[in-house]
Amino acid sequence: MFIRDRDLLLHEPSLFRDVGWVGQRLVKGSAGIAGTLLTFVSQDVQLDLANIDVGHVATIGGVSYEVVDRVSATELTVSRARASEADEVQPPAPVTFDTCMISTFRPQIGLVHAQVLRTLGIEPGAAAALGKVTESSITNPAAFKEIEALGALHLIYSAAASLTGAGSVADQRAALYRERFGAARSRAVALVDTDGDGKPDASRRMNVVQFVR
Repeated sequence: MFIRDRDLLLHEPSLFRDVGWVGQRLVKGSAGIAGTLLTFVSQDVQLDLANIDVGHVATIGGVSYEVVDRVSATELTVSRARASEADEVQPPAPVTFDTCMISTFRPQIGLVHAQVLRTLGIEPGAAAALGKVTESSITNPAAFKEIEALGALHLIYSAAASLTGAGSVADQRAALYRERFGAARSRAVALVDTDGDGKPDASRRMNVVQFVR
């Protein structure tokens, strides 16, 4: 996949707080933050068993932070959302103890990722082979991060809107992201390496795909 949960925060800082219930809950417990260290004092699943790692999002005290590192089964290094993962870690405000939830929208991201690949004429999960164009043949995957995020956000808010109803905030957000996804899709160009030399020698545009709500 081209993105992780933390990339969704760049578009919607309150996403995991407001509609985290649409995603898959991985860990819930009581935790505190000192500096950049988030420490659980109680939790339903150990962080290592839940496979919590870089790119996940932890929500505590109504604020979501990106996970920078898993230190132990009960500790994480966290940061305020950064424009790029290469940026310096931004320490959160201290938290004594509060409910902490770690959820993921990886299933929605995965659905959009597969759809993006298929509209480029690439079958998801196809093994690399000489002369065969696969996901690894795309030399500019970063160009599809925004598209994948917008598509995932459309699916997430559409799911929320199915319960909150037409005209709700979630319904409006779903419509907004559908439009933004379509606009970004029309501009996207994949640079493809067709002969395995690591250099792009062809380009592909996304075929027409329509989201149905």
